[in-house]
Amino acid sequence: MDNSSLFDLTGKVAVVTGAGDGIGKASAQILAAAGASVAVSDLNPEKAQAVTDEILAAGGKSAAVACNVLNKDDLTNLISFTVSTFGTVNILVNNAGLGGGGRENPYNIDLEYVERIYAINVFAPWQLCKLAAPYMEKSGYGSIINITSMSSINNSPSMAIYGSSKAALNHMASNLAFDYGPMGIRINNVGPGATRTRALASVLTPEIEAKMLAHTPIHRLGEVSDIAGAVLYFAAPVSAWVSGQTLMVNGGGVQTLD
Repeated sequence: MDNSSLFDLTGKVAVVTGAGDGIGKASAQILAAAGASVAVSDLNPEKAQAVTDEILAAGGKSAAVACNVLNKDDLTNLISFTVSTFGTVNILVNNAGLGGGGRENPYNIDLEYVERIYAINVFAPWQLCKLAAPYMEKSGYGSIINITSMSSINNSPSMAIYGSSKAALNHMASNLAFDYGPMGIRINNVGPGATRTRALASVLTPEIEAKMLAHTPIHRLGEVSDIAGAVLYFAAPVSAWVSGQTLMVNGGGVQTLD
């Protein structure tokens, strides 16, 4: 393979959920910069359009679409919109997620909360995989990237539901790799460590950051660009023989909230 093509996504079409800010936005931008046409999906249509406008201003190809991943019709519309706009789907980044932050005291949450977290973090990605896979197979190129979390392998208080939902996403992908491989589709996970996003900012204190950095060999917290780089790796031809894997992007350490 020509080295210049290893990260070239020219002619490919990507869908990114939760792309209005944070990791989703950075992922949409890096995929567009690599040449992909990107459907920027977010619950907030104004945020999705703002990211799309930035990509277009930078010379990329993009279109915005509102999507509530809890709504099955929205999931169907997301894929059909992408196909009608750009012709197919080659790359799916399941980034939209909810929960965590050390707020899940088992005595203070109910079954409705648990069902909602799993619906967003597990069931919606599964459904989008199912909807996108036929287009990936037909096009001859398919890569699915799930954004999971270090919480999927960490042990922390008040994180049982979020952590287990992300662990389920890890394991789902490692098994789906067997189902999708014969279709020419790869599926992998990116597990961010403590990354500077709005969600982390809501719980981060100087004391918590100091504890995290004490166990982080690369002595800083992650930036969204660090995670987006891993997304690009899995999306691009350079990872053509990689599937069913979970890559933890965590500065070489373990960051927990306790």
